[in-house]
Amino acid sequence: MDPLTRSLDLIFAAGHARSMEFLGKVPDDILFTKPRDLPRTFTMFSVGEYIIRSAAEVEKTIGGITTRLWDDPFEWTLPEELHSGSRVADYLIEVELGRSAGFGYLASDADLSRSIPAPERMRTIFELLADTLVRSAHYQGRAFAVFQSFSDNKLPPP
Repeated sequence: MDPLTRSLDLIFAAGHARSMEFLGKVPDDILFTKPRDLPRTFTMFSVGEYIIRSAAEVEKTIGGITTRLWDDPFEWTLPEELHSGSRVADYLIEVELGRSAGFGYLASDADLSRSIPAPERMRTIFELLADTLVRSAHYQGRAFAVFQSFSDNKLPPP
């Protein structure tokens, strides 16, 4: 794997590892507890929902890059389906395996500059992956923030 592709691969893998470590600290009884909604704020989701959304961003992008299907994983990532920490962990592992396999399609750093049809317009693979890293980390950060409102446990290091 070329250096840029390898770096992206390692960053995605580190995000997955951080989510897995974090999930191990979240008791099932608060996994889907929502913080109180306040007027004039954005909709708050639970720790579990944010971690699932973080992984779903990766799943959606890798699926789009490898199969050109930009399906939103929302339907199979509902809290009713992923109702416990172990079920969420299974989903995170499934996404990471798919992401790792997806990176196997990138033979060189030159592949990152290829433009592909994304949902709204043509975009480079690098642009899609960079955008996904940002969105995924954003949801992961929200999960961490919600967790801190319920617990004094330390978060995984960045």
